[in-house]
Amino acid sequence: MTDSKYFTTTKKGEIFELKAELNSDKKEKKKEAVKKVIASMTVGKDVSALFPDVVNCMQTDNLELKKLVYLYLMNYAKSQPDMAIMAVNTFVKDCEDPNPLIRALAVRTMGCIRVDKITEYLCEPLRKCLKDEDPYVRKTAAVCVAKLHDINAQLVEDQGFLDTLKDLISDSNPMVVANAVAALSEIAESHPSSNLLDLNPQSINKLLTALNECTEWGQIFILDCLANYMPKDDREAQSICERVTPRLSHANSAVVLSAVKVLMKFMEMLSKDLDYYGTLLKKLAPPLVTLLSAEPELQYVALRNINLIVQKRPEILKHEMKVFFVKYNDPIYVKLEKLDIMIRLASQANIAQVLAELKEYATEVDVDFVRKAVRAIGRCAIKVEQSAERCVSTLLDLIQTKVNYVVQEAIVVIRDIFRKYPNKYESVIATLCENLDSLDEPEARAAMIWIVGEYAERIDNADELLESFLEGFHDESTQVQLQLLTAIVKLFLKKPTETQELVQQVLSLATQDSDNPDLRDRGYIYWRLLSTDPVAAKEVVLAEKPLISEETDLIEPTLLDELICYIGTLASVYHKPPSAFVEGSRGVVHKSLPPRTDSGESPESPDTAPSGGPAADQPSVIPTQEDLLGDLLNLDLGPPVSGPPMATCAVQMGAVDLLGGGLDRLMGGSSGNFTPAPSTTAPTNMGAPLGSGLGDLFDLTGGVGNLPGSYVAPKTVWLPAMKAKGLEISGTFSRQVGSISMDLVLTNKALQVMSDFAIQFNRNSFGLAPAAPLQVHAPLAPNQSVEISLPLNTVGSVMKMEPLNNLQVAVKNNIDVFYFSTLYPLHILFVEDGKMERQTFLATWKDIPNENETQFQIKDCSLNADAVSSKLQGSNIFTIAKRNVEGQDMLYQSLKLTNGIWVLAELRIQPSNPSFTDLELSLKCRAPEVSQYIYQAYETILKN
Repeated sequence: MTDSKYFTTTKKGEIFELKAELNSDKKEKKKEAVKKVIASMTVGKDVSALFPDVVNCMQTDNLELKKLVYLYLMNYAKSQPDMAIMAVNTFVKDCEDPNPLIRALAVRTMGCIRVDKITEYLCEPLRKCLKDEDPYVRKTAAVCVAKLHDINAQLVEDQGFLDTLKDLISDSNPMVVANAVAALSEIAESHPSSNLLDLNPQSINKLLTALNECTEWGQIFILDCLANYMPKDDREAQSICERVTPRLSHANSAVVLSAVKVLMKFMEMLSKDLDYYGTLLKKLAPPLVTLLSAEPELQYVALRNINLIVQKRPEILKHEMKVFFVKYNDPIYVKLEKLDIMIRLASQANIAQVLAELKEYATEVDVDFVRKAVRAIGRCAIKVEQSAERCVSTLLDLIQTKVNYVVQEAIVVIRDIFRKYPNKYESVIATLCENLDSLDEPEARAAMIWIVGEYAERIDNADELLESFLEGFHDESTQVQLQLLTAIVKLFLKKPTETQELVQQVLSLATQDSDNPDLRDRGYIYWRLLSTDPVAAKEVVLAEKPLISEETDLIEPTLLDELICYIGTLASVYHKPPSAFVEGSRGVVHKSLPPRTDSGESPESPDTAPSGGPAADQPSVIPTQEDLLGDLLNLDLGPPVSGPPMATCAVQMGAVDLLGGGLDRLMGGSSGNFTPAPSTTAPTNMGAPLGSGLGDLFDLTGGVGNLPGSYVAPKTVWLPAMKAKGLEISGTFSRQVGSISMDLVLTNKALQVMSDFAIQFNRNSFGLAPAAPLQVHAPLAPNQSVEISLPLNTVGSVMKMEPLNNLQVAVKNNIDVFYFSTLYPLHILFVEDGKMERQTFLATWKDIPNENETQFQIKDCSLNADAVSSKLQGSNIFTIAKRNVEGQDMLYQSLKLTNGIWVLAELRIQPSNPSFTDLELSLKCRAPEVSQYIYQAYETILKN
C-alpha cells in the first residue's frame, strides 16, 4: 500500500493515539507513527504538541526514520526553540557516525534549523564535517556555512569558517569545490565589500579543472564565479575562454547561458584582429540556435538573452536569420520576441528575405502580431536605406487590403519613413488620404494629421481634410488635438489667405473651450506668435526637423553592458538590473564589462594614464534610472538635509568615519588595524633615531605662504543637448577656502521653457553629494544660459566606483530626467589641514609598507622647485621639507583626503634642459588604489 493512506485520516483524538504510538517499543509502529505525524504536518495540522515524543525517536539506526524526524525538527524548531535544544546532543553524535550519509544528513539539518540558541552548539560538529574524509559530507558542510552565515554572520567569521571555505576551493573533489564556490558567492552577495572570493590565476586554474568533472549545477556556480573575475591581460582572458568553450555543447541550457556570459564578458578584452576572436564568434552561434529548439518557455528565456547578445555583438548571429522566422504554432510571446531580433539582425544582405517574411506575417489572424509585423517593416525601412523603397511599396500593398488595423499601423510607420527620408516618398500621400475615414485609433489619426499638415502645400484639399477632423475636436484624444492644432497652424503659414477662418476656429477651440493645460498653452503660444511676428512663427513652426534615428529602442550602452554580466538570470529576461526588481537587496553590486585592451599595454600603466580633471575623456558611464538612489521625479525640492558646513568637514571626519577606516576597507585592502590619519603630534615610540637617514632632511626649510583656492579646470560639456531633449550642461569642479563646488552652465537649446530643476548624485567613492538644492531662480527660456555654483559636501552614501573618481549624476526638469557621468579631479578632495609635522611624516613613511609605494613620471614641466612647491600648495599639497642632492631638488610633501586618508609624496626634480624639467613622483599611502588618481591630480595642477 502507498503512503497516501497517511493523508486520509481525520479522526478526533488523533494526537493522543500518535503520542502512544511514538512511545511504542516496536520500531515498525514508531516509523508508522512518525509518517502519520509528517503527513498531518504537510496538510497544515498543528502537531507541535508531539515535539518531545518525535525528538525521542531520533535515537535510531534506521536512516528513513531519522530523515523523517529531522524533517519534523526543521519545521517546528523555530516555534519550539527550547525543545529544539534537546536535539543538539543527537546532532553532535550523528556528526561522528561511521555512515557518511548520516553525518551529512545531520549537518544539513543543522543548517536548516534557524534558531539562535542552537547555532553556537553546532560550530564544533560543523568544523569537523568541513574537514571530513568523505567528500559528500564536506560538500554538504560547505553549504551549511552559507546558511549559518545568514543566521549569524559574526559567529561564522569569529569561528574561522570563511577561511576553511576558501581552503575548500583547492579540494580534490570537484563537487566540494563547486559547493564551496556557491557558498562563498552567496555570502559575498550579502557583503559586497568583503572580497571573499579573492580570485587569482592559481585559484582560477583550480576552478577550471573542477569545471570538467562536477555536476551541471556545480558547473553553473563555477561559471558564475568565473564571470566575476577580471583577467590581468588578454592572454589570460583567451586561455579562460578556451577552457570554458566546451561547456557550450552541454545539454543543460543554464550551463550554456552561463558559459555564454563568461565568453561575452572576456571577449571585451580580446583584440578583434585575433584569429581566435573570429573563431569564438563562430562557436557562439550554434549553442544559441540550439536553445531555440526547446519548449516555448525556454525559447522565450533564450530569445530575451539573445536579444541582449545581438545588441552587443550582432555579428555572432548575422548568418542565422532563418532560425528566428516565426512558426505558425509559436505562442504570441515567442513570436513577438523573434520579430524583435529579426529587425535587429536585418541588413542589406538579408533584407529581401526579411521583408518577404514580414509581409506574410501581416496577413496572420493574431492582431497584436500583425501590428508588430507592420511596424517591423517600417523599422526595416529606417534601418536599411537601400530597402526603404521596397518597404514603402510593401506597406502600400498592405493598405490596399483595407484591413482596418493594418491600414492604421501602416500610416503610423509611413510617417516615420517620411521623417527619415524627407522629399522622397511623398507620392504615396494621395493613397493615404483615401483611407482617412477608416482611421479610429488616436495614434493613426495623429500620424495622418501630421502628414497632412507637414505636406499641406502638396495636398490640394488639405484644408477640407483637416476641417473634417475639426468637427469632433472635443471628442478627440489629447494627442490628436495637439497634432491638429499644429497641423492647422502649419497649413495657415503655407496658405494664409485660404485658411484664416480655420486657424481662428482651432485657436478658439484650443484656448477658450478646452480645459487641457497643454493644449491651451500651445494654443496661446501659437496665437501670440502669429499675432506678433508671423516670420518668427514660420521659423519656429516650419523649422527643419532632425532625422529620426535608426534604432530608437536599443538598450542604453551602460545598462546593456551590465545586463550582459547577468546573462542567464532573471535580469536578462526583464532587461532590468537586479536593483530595479529585487526588494531589500543588501548591497547590490553594479557589474560592468572589463575595459577593452586592444594593445598589449596594461590600462593602468602610468605612461598611458590620462591626466586627471574634467578635461580628460569623459567616461562612457551613463547611469540608467535604475542606477540612481530613487526616482528623481519624486525629488523633494525643499531645503537640503542639514549636514555639517564645508569649512568644518575635515574636522568632523574624525568623529564620523564615513568609510569605516578609509578606502582601505571599502576596497578590501589591508586594514585590520589601520588608523585613518596620523596625529599631528610626534609619536611617542619612534623606531629609529631622527638624527640619521631621512631624519636630517627635516632640519631644512620647508613650507611656503598660504595661497587661496586650487587649480580649476576649464568647463567641458558633460551632457550634450541632443541627449537631453535640448538641455546642455557644461561644468567643472572647484575647491575654494575649504568648500567644494560644482560650477555648472545650463543652456536651453530646445524650443520650450525649462523649469523645476533638481539634481541628485549616485553613491560614489568619496560620498560627494549636493549640499543644497539646484537653484535656478527663473525659468530657462530657449537659447538662454544660466551659470550656477552648486555647493557639495562629502557626507553622502559611499560605494566604490570604477574608475574611482567617476560621478554619476541625474538632473531633472519639467521635461524629463537626464543622466550623465563625469570624472572629478581628486585635488578637490585635498583638505586644508593636510600638512604633517616632520617627525610624523618620517615615522609614517617608514610605517607604510614598501609594496604600497608607487612611482610615476611627469615629463616636460616648465617650473623650478619653488614654483612647483608654491603651485601645489595652492591645491593643499603641502611641502614638509626640501633638499638638494647631486644637483637634483627633492621635495617631501603630504596631503589628506576628505575621508581621512593621508598620502605622502617624494618629488624629485631633475632639470633636463634649461626650460623644461622632468619630475619623478613617489607616492606612499595605506590605500594604494588612490595613488594613480593622486598622480593625475599632480600632473593636472603642474601642467596647467
